[in-house]
Amino acid sequence: MSTIAETAPRGQARRRMRIDGWRWGGRIFLVFMLLYTALPMIWMLITSIKSGFAAMQFPPQWWPDQPTLDSYQKLLDPQNSVGQDFLRFFWNSLFVSTATTILSVIVAVPAAYAFSRFTFPGRNFLFFAVLLRNMFPAVIFLVPLFILMRAIGLVNTHGSLILTYLTFGLPLAIWLLKGFYDNIPVQLEQAARIDGATRFQAFVLIVMPLSAPGIIATAIYSFIGAWNEYIYAYTFLSKNDQLTLPVGIQRFFSENTTDFPGLMAASFMMSVPVVVLFLVLQRYFVRALTEGAVKH
Repeated sequence: MSTIAETAPRGQARRRMRIDGWRWGGRIFLVFMLLYTALPMIWMLITSIKSGFAAMQFPPQWWPDQPTLDSYQKLLDPQNSVGQDFLRFFWNSLFVSTATTILSVIVAVPAAYAFSRFTFPGRNFLFFAVLLRNMFPAVIFLVPLFILMRAIGLVNTHGSLILTYLTFGLPLAIWLLKGFYDNIPVQLEQAARIDGATRFQAFVLIVMPLSAPGIIATAIYSFIGAWNEYIYAYTFLSKNDQLTLPVGIQRFFSENTTDFPGLMAASFMMSVPVVVLFLVLQRYFVRALTEGAVKH
C-alpha cells in the first residue's frame, strides 16, 4: 500500500513537470514570434527618424545620434509636393478600402445567411464554387481582369480596384459568416416570428446583433486585404492622382538615390491604421473565428 501511495505523487509530479515544460516551450515560442514580427517594425521606426546620411551608414547605426522627425513633417505637410502626393495616396487607399469593406459586408451578410438558413437546388455546389477562386493565385486573373476593366471603361478608376477586391474578398467573408450563422439557434428567429415579426425583422433585430463579431471580423479582413493590395493597383492605375499607398510609396525610389528615412516613415504610417484597427477590434475577430469553427 505504501508503495502505491508513494508512486502516485511521483507520477503526478512528473505529469506536472511535463505540462510545465510544454507551457514554457509555448511561452518561448510566442516570445520568439513576437520578436520576429515586432523587430522589423522597430527597425522601420528607427530608420524613419534618422537623417539620410545616418540611414546609409555601414555598419548600421542602431540608434541615431540626432533623431529627427523631418521625414514625418515632410509627409504630412500639404505645402510640398511629397506631402501632397502622400496625403493623396493615403486618401485614395482609405477610400478604396472603406468602400470595399462596406460593399463586402452588404453582400456577404445576406449571402451567408441564405447559405446558412435556406435549402435550394445546387446550394452546396454553389457554396463550394464560391470558395473555388481561393484555390488559384491572384496573378492568374490579372490579365483577364485588366481586359475586362478596359472593356467596361474602369481602367484608371478606383471602381476597378473596388470591384476586384470585392470579388476576391467575398469568398472568405461568406464562408466566415456562414459558420457564424450556423451557430445562432434557429429557435430565436422562430420565436420572433411567432411574436409577429417578419423574417426580415427577425434577421435585423435578432440575428444581426448576435452576428456582430462575425460582421466586424469580415470588415477587418476586407479592409486589410484592400489596404495592402499592390499587384492590381499597380496594373489598373497609372495616373498619379489615382494611386494608392502601396503603389505610391515606390515614388521614394529613384534612379540615382533612395530616400530611406522617407520610405520607412511612409511605410510606418501606412501600417498604423491596420495595426490600430486590429488591436481595437481583435477580440471580435478572435470570437468570430472560434464561434464559426465550433459547432454548438
